[in-house]
Amino acid sequence: MPPDAPATPDYAARWAALKNIPPFLVMVWRASPALTMAMIALRLIRALVPVAMLWVGKLIIDQVVALSASGGPDTLSGWWSSGLADPLMVLVAVELGLAVAQDVLGRLVAYVDALLQEKLVIDISIRLMDHAAGLDLASFEDASFQDRLDRARRQTMGRIPLLNQLMQQMQDTVTVLSFGVGLVVYNPWLVVLLALALIPSLMGEMHFNARTYALNHARAADRRERDYLRMIAATAETAKEVKIFGLSPWLRDRYLTLARRFYLENRVIQRRQLSVMAVLTALGTLAYYTAFLWIIARTLTGQLSIGDLTFLSGSFLRLRGLLEGLLAGFSSMAGQAMYLDDLFDFFTAIPAIASPAPPLPVPQPIAQGFRFENVGFRYPGRDDWAIRGMTLDLRAGETVALVGENGAGKTTIVKLLARLYDPDEGRITLDGRDLRDYDLDQLRGTVGVIFQDFVRYAVTAAENIAIGRIDARDDRPRIVAAAERSLADQVIAKLPKGYDQMVGKRFARGLDLSGGEWQKLAIARAYMRDAQLLVLDEPTAALDARAEYEVFLRFRDLTAGRTALLISHRFSSVRMADRIIVLEGGRVQDQGSHAELVARPGRYKELFELQAQGYR
Repeated sequence: MPPDAPATPDYAARWAALKNIPPFLVMVWRASPALTMAMIALRLIRALVPVAMLWVGKLIIDQVVALSASGGPDTLSGWWSSGLADPLMVLVAVELGLAVAQDVLGRLVAYVDALLQEKLVIDISIRLMDHAAGLDLASFEDASFQDRLDRARRQTMGRIPLLNQLMQQMQDTVTVLSFGVGLVVYNPWLVVLLALALIPSLMGEMHFNARTYALNHARAADRRERDYLRMIAATAETAKEVKIFGLSPWLRDRYLTLARRFYLENRVIQRRQLSVMAVLTALGTLAYYTAFLWIIARTLTGQLSIGDLTFLSGSFLRLRGLLEGLLAGFSSMAGQAMYLDDLFDFFTAIPAIASPAPPLPVPQPIAQGFRFENVGFRYPGRDDWAIRGMTLDLRAGETVALVGENGAGKTTIVKLLARLYDPDEGRITLDGRDLRDYDLDQLRGTVGVIFQDFVRYAVTAAENIAIGRIDARDDRPRIVAAAERSLADQVIAKLPKGYDQMVGKRFARGLDLSGGEWQKLAIARAYMRDAQLLVLDEPTAALDARAEYEVFLRFRDLTAGRTALLISHRFSSVRMADRIIVLEGGRVQDQGSHAELVARPGRYKELFELQAQGYR
């Protein structure tokens, strides 16, 4: 077991995990009240069928024995015509009806169970997606949170068998009670003997379920790494580098190291479980045959009839199997309930960035603009400051460019503007009010950002653009206009199905695009958003010089009267901005127009001349 694995939970912790069962049942009920009620009703009816069939079987045997001893007719037709066998035929018909009902109920239970489980998967998945959408960006950039999220996602599907198990436990409990009543009538000690013999098996099952849970909990980070290695070894996004750099053996061996370790750890637990549970299960078998000998002895002495013998032996055999399954299932249920901690733990995470109560509406339109007032920020878990002492203005209706070397704080400024993070020092204002005073959803709706690491969605070209304002995805004229502004219309014109063409290679019917073509679709999202503040963070990195110039030229024309923020390493592009802010070391080093900045010594002039030399 890994050194960082948590200790195996003790019995108290395992019993305490059952607290997760009620909220889980609430989730089941919320998924579909009608199907839940149908499932409970069907299983309750089905639970009583086995004891009813066994009792009718006892009556049939006693009736046959009695009729045989009565010296009745010698022929079948004689029995039929005499009417003496009529009660027996009624009992046979009843048992036949019960057998048919059992089969039909089994199929109905399977049908309702499948529908209910699917509804539950949908409901939990939607709830998980909705909850994740409200969490902070900082959470998703934290490795420990990723482990929590990975465990929660696995429980979305992994705990679905718990639903069937809970319902089966309920059904088996009713069946056990019905059989138990029958045994108690004959001799209560039969039930006591059986229950005591099965307790060790229950404790053993609980112990090994808890050990398995502890092991799986400790594996979260390594399991994510294993799944990551398996993914990058065979995906379209990584195939070129994997082949060119010959990475396949290295990825395979690294994956195999983790997979083998998991296998060996599992084998150790399973071997111990095999040996221990074999001994404990044998106790149940011993108890069964002890009780069976008592039943035989009572029958030989005439205290029980042949029908009683059949009923008791059948009841005891069924009861033993049911109790073993019930107790083992209860132990397994307690073990699975521990896994539910992972799901419910995820739902306890709350965002630090949220709207105040009550929030201010975002100004429509923005009158003054944004202002950074001595802002300092460092990313969670980092000691160094991404920006500090930052003071700058983004005036309404102005096009501003941010330039600086990597790590200067350009993208951090964008994240702070969209309140993906909040400053650790100072404040950011919009029209004189702190950003934290405004409604968060409205604020983000006011900012349209295209990051340099934009997502390539495996959907249609039209949907890729509509992502910029997803509630307008059915507004085709708006999508077309956004594509024309970003020059993406030229890309779409070449696609066989135009705007309805699936793009990307993830699915069979998709067509992949070049980096520059993808980038034009991403830029179209910014135009689709029609935001008051439009931000392009390195939006033209994959475009050639001519295409980049055309994009920025259109961008300037189409953002007239709006606040716009450009981030680019290419000085030929940012020179068209109204104002250029030069960042260095997380601070404003200089600002002004292109002409002003190149006219005086400084970092901008130095970087501009260095870049210009590459074109001479």
